[in-house]
Amino acid sequence: MKYDVILFDVDDTLMDFSITEENALHNTFTAFGLPHGLSDYRGPYKEISKVLWRDLEEGRITIADLGVERFRRLFATSLPDMDAHAFGTAYLENLGKEVHLIPGAVELCSKLAGCRLVIITNGFTSVQTARIAASPLCNTFEQLIISEQVGFKKPDREIFEYAFSKLGLTDKKKVLMVGDSLTSDIQGGNRFGIDTCWFNPLNKENHSDILPTYEINELGELLAIVAGEK
Repeated sequence: MKYDVILFDVDDTLMDFSITEENALHNTFTAFGLPHGLSDYRGPYKEISKVLWRDLEEGRITIADLGVERFRRLFATSLPDMDAHAFGTAYLENLGKEVHLIPGAVELCSKLAGCRLVIITNGFTSVQTARIAASPLCNTFEQLIISEQVGFKKPDREIFEYAFSKLGLTDKKKVLMVGDSLTSDIQGGNRFGIDTCWFNPLNKENHSDILPTYEINELGELLAIVAGEK
């Protein structure tokens, strides 16, 4: 094996976040008396969320504040009396109930059973732990390293330093970071000095200066990389 330790992102790497987000938003809007909220607000919400998650990566907002701020901004004009904190809390609870795996995730992890598999994700502790615990991957990972819980986030070096310390690792050459985000997963791994694999199922063009060691379009392609055949 070329790599002994695989660090996996969660959302849009092992789990489909688009479906998760859509269902959780719909259920939360409905619970707050807005049955058409998904169609009315999804577009603006996604734009707001995109900006805030980038702010999180760049250290301009904490994840706790992000959880409320996205809904405060969303409802600021149209529903100024909406309790953004209560809505955000309900949304997180609904997110934690959604388990939708990327095709091939279970098979991949099963075939990588000889490696040390670890989750390293920017996200809310309650949400990520609940989703993984309710999935077929519940007994797959040696550690769940979640940004809210550990106090560090991707792409900062500190979260990778934390992972290496927690796992007792010293050889960076034997560790591979796998994720869908160039700015979070790939940039983070690159900064720390470990090899990276960009999961790019939609064949997006990379217009950035962030270059992964490998790029795959299907999860199963990772097996050849880990074995040193690619």
